[in-house]
Amino acid sequence: MAKQNARQIADWNGPSGERWVVNQARLDAMLAVFGQAAIEAAAPVKGERVLDIGCGSGASSFALASLVGAQGRVLGVDVSDSLIERARALAPPDTTARFQVADASSAKLPEGAFDILFSRFGVMFFDDPAGTFAHMRRALRPGGRVAFVCWRGVAENGWVRLPMDAIKAIVPSTASPHPEAPGPFSFGDQGRVARILTTAGFTEIAIAPLDATVPFGEGETREAAIDDAVQLAVEAGPLSRVLADQPNELRTRALASIRAAFEGLTIERSVMTDGAAWIVTARNPFHPPQGVHHRE
Repeated sequence: MAKQNARQIADWNGPSGERWVVNQARLDAMLAVFGQAAIEAAAPVKGERVLDIGCGSGASSFALASLVGAQGRVLGVDVSDSLIERARALAPPDTTARFQVADASSAKLPEGAFDILFSRFGVMFFDDPAGTFAHMRRALRPGGRVAFVCWRGVAENGWVRLPMDAIKAIVPSTASPHPEAPGPFSFGDQGRVARILTTAGFTEIAIAPLDATVPFGEGETREAAIDDAVQLAVEAGPLSRVLADQPNELRTRALASIRAAFEGLTIERSVMTDGAAWIVTARNPFHPPQGVHHRE
């Protein structure tokens, strides 16, 4: 168990966590429409208890807490110390949301304590997703529900596809990760998501596509918005790793090519790009299916 998710935990307590904290406001703005759609799918009501997996800097936890009210409970968990620290710093004075640094795949969660298992882009990073969902299911009451949003494939998400395509002829190609390797796009295959949840013992699984315009970067002028979008692409997306060890001359050419790609899009206060996700819902059955085993 000690090695479970070790790489992701190290990354989110290192470069990825640091980049997210620096870019938190812009990233939350980018993800807002997706998070809201997932919350609507979860349909929390007053007094319910919600476990927010991979809560990051707390935006979804605060929104959920406002819906379940003072009699409800929201616990946000994340493996990143820096993101949980940021969430606590951003917490409104009257929020009932609470936060804990924890790996949801192995944390000792109180059995049957929650009505809803929720996540905004936080469930795609587990080494053993089916085992993790089986473990987390123990924390749901019988009949409790799951609602989360996850990215579809890279090809459908212009905010990452456009800059990656822009540098193909400039940066030496690297091996693409396995499509099911832990990472932001590992739940892109709808069938795989369904299999994971079925194996974990959930029922009433529904997976619906959500396409939305993503505001990428921000600025008071067109030029400033494009500049910021280029910076965000380099700092917070897969490009951060691709360009990390490249010489300055190559980086300069790559950034110019990314900028040219963004200039062809609609520019408001942000560069408006395409985003594609799945909204996933499921239920914890009142009687566990035969053959489903929880991880201790």
